[in-house]
Amino acid sequence: MARYGAMFGPDITFLGVDRCDLDDAPSLAGADVVIVGAPFDGGTTHRPGTRFGPQAIRQACYLPHDGSRPSLALRVDGLRDLRVLDAGDVEMYSGDIETSLAAIEAAVHTIAASGAIPVVLGGDHTVALSDATGVARHHGFGRVSMIHFDAHADTGDIEFGHLHGHGQPMRRLIESGAIRGDRFLQVGLRGYWPEPETLSWMAEQRMRSYEMTEIVTRGLPECLTEAFAIATDDCDGVYLSIDIDVADPGHAPGTGTPEPGGLSGRDLLDSVRRICYELPVVGLEVVEVSPPYDHADITAALGNRVVLEALSAIARRRADAAGGPPWDPAQPLLAGR
Repeated sequence: MARYGAMFGPDITFLGVDRCDLDDAPSLAGADVVIVGAPFDGGTTHRPGTRFGPQAIRQACYLPHDGSRPSLALRVDGLRDLRVLDAGDVEMYSGDIETSLAAIEAAVHTIAASGAIPVVLGGDHTVALSDATGVARHHGFGRVSMIHFDAHADTGDIEFGHLHGHGQPMRRLIESGAIRGDRFLQVGLRGYWPEPETLSWMAEQRMRSYEMTEIVTRGLPECLTEAFAIATDDCDGVYLSIDIDVADPGHAPGTGTPEPGGLSGRDLLDSVRRICYELPVVGLEVVEVSPPYDHADITAALGNRVVLEALSAIARRRADAAGGPPWDPAQPLLAGR
């Protein structure tokens, strides 16, 4: 599992954070978060290109890549108040799903077992099976809940003659026991898939899906509050999976299966902030960023900010837990939080 560096493009780290080597345990010492790339798009069913996602997410920022990003909203620096390292990309073969999934699962488990939070940059959503399983292997099968932002349920069974693909990882996770169906929360579903048979299977697993119609009717904050109560009931941690196509294509055009009518970029960032501030997040992924279909780096920039919002919220949560001045989101900016 030697560090591969970058499979595609320049060998850079996420906004200039320090490197680490997953085969060198001392290099992980003291890490709070370890970023790892999963440049795989062999499970796509429509437009490919997400193999270039990790590289795009790492570099999509107009500010200096100096390993520092003070959050205006949260008054922390997620890249410095936490020890954030980048392990590079896991070598993944688009023509060999099984080998690729095994490689990323081993990498994520190594990170989780070191005591750090793994942050996976995809890649298509096929890798969610490996990412969440790697976390569950450390924390215990059935002990981690899932909050899954996506336009699609990803609970298909056999697609194009195969058990693995970006439309099936959530079914495989539940079938394996890594994640409980009744602690599986989905946010942002819409469109014209899945078919009734798959919806019936989801109901049998007691999954909870907040479709966009419900979100519009009830409001996103209320839906999230309800989801949080379920996610933290009889589970020790929360895994956060962000498919960038949960956002409306106007906010994230660079993705393989765009579906109109989704969340705004602001909605997504606010949601990620709440989740990582209020809940015990033990792993997260940002997937389905496809640079060949992006325009003006809109989607890559949103993916980059999703990661930064998560890291900033985790840093704020830890600062508050350590007894620092509590964060008050209602306090005016100039009052000096």
